[in-house]
Amino acid sequence: MKFTETVVRAMMVATLALSGAVALAQDGVSKTSITLGQSVALTGPAAALALPFHQGAKLYFDRVNAAGGVAGRQIDLVTLDDAGVPATTAANTTKLLAQGVLALFGYYGSPQVTAAYPAIKDTDILMFAPMAAADELHGALYPNIYSLRPGFSEEAAAITRHAETLGARKLAILHAADGESLAALDAARRTMNALGANLLATLPLGEVDKAIAAKPESVLVIGDAKGAAAAIRDLRGKGFRGPIYGFSNTGEGLLAGLLGPTGAGVVLVRVVPKSDTARLAVVRDLQADAAQAKLGKPNVYMLEGYIAARAFTEALRRAGKDVNAVRLKKAIDGLDDVNIGGFRVHFVDEHVGSKLVELSLIDSQGRVRE
Repeated sequence: MKFTETVVRAMMVATLALSGAVALAQDGVSKTSITLGQSVALTGPAAALALPFHQGAKLYFDRVNAAGGVAGRQIDLVTLDDAGVPATTAANTTKLLAQGVLALFGYYGSPQVTAAYPAIKDTDILMFAPMAAADELHGALYPNIYSLRPGFSEEAAAITRHAETLGARKLAILHAADGESLAALDAARRTMNALGANLLATLPLGEVDKAIAAKPESVLVIGDAKGAAAAIRDLRGKGFRGPIYGFSNTGEGLLAGLLGPTGAGVVLVRVVPKSDTARLAVVRDLQADAAQAKLGKPNVYMLEGYIAARAFTEALRRAGKDVNAVRLKKAIDGLDDVNIGGFRVHFVDEHVGSKLVELSLIDSQGRVRE
């Protein structure tokens, strides 16, 4: 089943619920502030990834505000908790638009973004840097979405090519049943088959025995860190010694922390640089800001939020003092291979600002390595 079919009912409900909100939306810009709206999972299972993304974005906006803001205006990120529930995301978006926002920023989850999108579809308001990787959100059907991360198809292609270099073309997939995982599954099936992988089995996370019985040479595990860790432990415990892969939504550092040495040989996708690589200015800045805020060691999701906020701020500056939604869009469209502290952002003729897809390996000590 295609991903859109799983959320079409939510979209229909959202369209009815939100149809009146657009007329109430203001531009979110005053003499002293620029208001952005964010609906994200601050609680619930999805918060493991979404909360650090929000924290990273807030850290950078706080840094900008402490230095005087943008053109004398403070950036006000109004964040509402949706606990990862698409219907709540839609309701939160109603509230944010009614309050008046310049743009929507940093939503989490493909089903959540899909549910919220009808509210802005026929407006000038855009959604910037959602942490959502369903392929269709990157296409022509969603022109108001500007993503920083590539889609799941790019992640699947990187995994397929890596497995091929190891001679592990026979693949099984174990997947969770949440909307983001199903979006990843859809992309994996299409991309891996197109690239010549031999997809032997596609099974729920709990059906490890059936996956092993199919005799795969590699296994892709799709799910959050907790669910993926349980499946990987089961795979290793039952003797599977081939490479195991995970998408970026699996939680690189989170998964390594849960698995420890059991994670040896697990290869994970990430769409931003490593969050502990001090060679990049944007990582050093995040580390300093996180330490000052006593948020602990940053992970890749906090870094993704930090980069997203920095890229958005750059567009705000380029939009000028009389910023509005139209000028903001023009400014984003003009971001041409911009250096964001060592991370490149390019939106000219694109709605996806980065194509970075890298692989990390969990070693025998349970550490994440490039």
